[in-house]
Amino acid sequence: MPRQHHLKHNAKKILFITSGQPSLNPRLVKEADALADAGYTVTVLYMYWNKWGVAFDKELIATKKWTAICIGGEPQHTANQYLASRIIFKVARLVSRKTKGRFMADIAAARASYYLIREAKKHTADLYIGHNLGALPAVVRAAKANNRPCGFDAEDFHRYENSNDDNNDEVILKISIENKYIPQLNYFTTSSLQIAEAYSKIFEDLKPVVLLNVFPKSNFTVIDNDGPLRLFWFSQTIGPNRGLDDIISALQILNKADFELHLLGDISTSSKDFIDELKNSGVNIKFHAPIPPDEIIPFANQFDIGLALENKVPVNRDICLTNKIFTYMQAGLAIIASDTTAQRYFIAKNPTIGQIYTGKDSQAVAVIISNYYKKPALLTAAKNEALRLGHEKYNWEVESVKFLKLVEETLSTSNS
Repeated sequence: MPRQHHLKHNAKKILFITSGQPSLNPRLVKEADALADAGYTVTVLYMYWNKWGVAFDKELIATKKWTAICIGGEPQHTANQYLASRIIFKVARLVSRKTKGRFMADIAAARASYYLIREAKKHTADLYIGHNLGALPAVVRAAKANNRPCGFDAEDFHRYENSNDDNNDEVILKISIENKYIPQLNYFTTSSLQIAEAYSKIFEDLKPVVLLNVFPKSNFTVIDNDGPLRLFWFSQTIGPNRGLDDIISALQILNKADFELHLLGDISTSSKDFIDELKNSGVNIKFHAPIPPDEIIPFANQFDIGLALENKVPVNRDICLTNKIFTYMQAGLAIIASDTTAQRYFIAKNPTIGQIYTGKDSQAVAVIISNYYKKPALLTAAKNEALRLGHEKYNWEVESVKFLKLVEETLSTSNS
């Protein structure tokens, strides 16, 4: 990373705003780290999202060069403000829904949007950067209030995150927010080429920069395991409609003793029935509680195959390229991926790291898994290739150069 090149920017202040928590947003953390390491003064405004992330936030923030401030309250220590934010949010959602996004959409964007907007305006920064759509109104309004530039990172194709139906209340709200604020941004980044293309079709003057969901280069080597073939999948939560059904059906076809399926994530009460189904499936499944984000790659290194099981509906899932594939690559795992548009494109460019399966074809998935089990050399080759490409090409050391250049250009343009 060209750190010395950026030391002249010591006095520049960057304000990140997110409607999530730092420990649940690796992209924001990597960007904040890159700017702090390059000599910028970095502050992050964030809001409470879930209970298990709070302890991870505390551990994470304590190690960083940047400052983080929780806005809008949280249930344990600032319960009154948290309750107030929920009431404001519910009223705003109701008004926005009744008016088709014409009124109070900014406040309805996220649970603490009202407080994020109010707090962000108080911070004088040289650049305002948003992550998650709930932060977009706050970013633009704070930047305009202080007459400074702003950028936004679209990790997802937000308007179609929940549904493809333009009459859906959530879609109407998000379209309203995007149409109002995206044209006012000074820069716009996305996590996949396909998301960049989707936004470019809507906003003709937009020039998205693609920053892949990659991680810093790891120092791991490929581990060849004896015994059962170990498959690994992780997410913030373990639940239905995540593609796990495909793998379960495939493993039910195969010999149980030959395979282990390891699932990492939070199990909510709403997913109890689904978890019971998994436990009763006859598949050898091992559940793992959430761990801090920077421990996932070391944890994954013990397994053989990483599973990227995205669905095609809604459209966002079809065109997003999540951090799963890049996590597996730094951990030295072979990859089995569902054939979404983004994943099919990526595996086609990097065919040596794993394989794509089509549709809901559990038999095809079973064949892929079985081949890796029966042909250890094939598995080892894929694992080594994934790690090699992770170290040579798909890592944050490469992507951070693009990000730092983008920030520098945005600041330079705004000062000219």
